[in-house]
Amino acid sequence: MALSVHEREQFLAEPHVAALSVSAEHSRGPVTVPIWYQYVPGGEVWILTSAESRKARLIEAAGRFSLMVDRIEPTVRYVSVEGPVARTVPGTDELLREMSERYLPQEKVPAYLEFARAELGEQVAIHLRPARWLSADLGAS
Repeated sequence: MALSVHEREQFLAEPHVAALSVSAEHSRGPVTVPIWYQYVPGGEVWILTSAESRKARLIEAAGRFSLMVDRIEPTVRYVSVEGPVARTVPGTDELLREMSERYLPQEKVPAYLEFARAELGEQVAIHLRPARWLSADLGAS
């Protein structure tokens, strides 16, 4: 059963690890990688990634990307969202902290922030404007 607008937005707002897909070079399938993301219902979805990463370059070239999140308990449910890049902005400590606090236990955030600042290089926040949605709950009656 397809999810309502409210249900799909609420599900996407939960801290799932997404599968990000973006078109790759000619004659290759899309690049699909796991990624943390942030979303508030009704707004844009955003990700943080290395400014020099392959996915950042491919997203810039394609001008759009997709995210898919799912779960298997208590029912199989998924939401996929695709759309154009709304904007790309430099990553900041505030964005890095927000994303880290979304996914990590509070006591692990400081060590992750230290690691990210030292090892991950310059980051960018890429914002997606949701244009197309697919969603279902395969256990809903």
